[in-house]
Amino acid sequence: MTATILLIEDNEKNRYLATFILEKRGYRVVQAEDGHLGLELARQINPDLILLDIQLPGMDGYTVARHISGDPLLAHIPIVAVTSYAMPGDRESVLAAGCRGYIEKPINPATFVGEVERHLPPHLRPEGAQSP
Repeated sequence: MTATILLIEDNEKNRYLATFILEKRGYRVVQAEDGHLGLELARQINPDLILLDIQLPGMDGYTVARHISGDPLLAHIPIVAVTSYAMPGDRESVLAAGCRGYIEKPINPATFVGEVERHLPPHLRPEGAQSP
């Protein structure tokens, strides 16, 4: 069984690159271009993992993460921030909002899948995926 990943990202090029890399590895990726749609899709599809941009229009990623982690039906879903916020304290703020991980942008195509897979149980990784 391969994981379904919800990608909440407003930048079309970033969505394309992340989706391309993850789908090539065998994951199912569902995209949302803002936080409101991301929350709606999380409730509809119950993804195995959420990749969340922090700087989103309307509802920022911190708010999205707090909504998801505070919802009893969604709180089990790991959230990984994928963000260009790299100042001192940003990682701590992301984790305090409910994210379980942090990947800096721009993503490195050579290491991105490995960073994502660290947040998935082995049975949800494609066959042949290495354990972190």
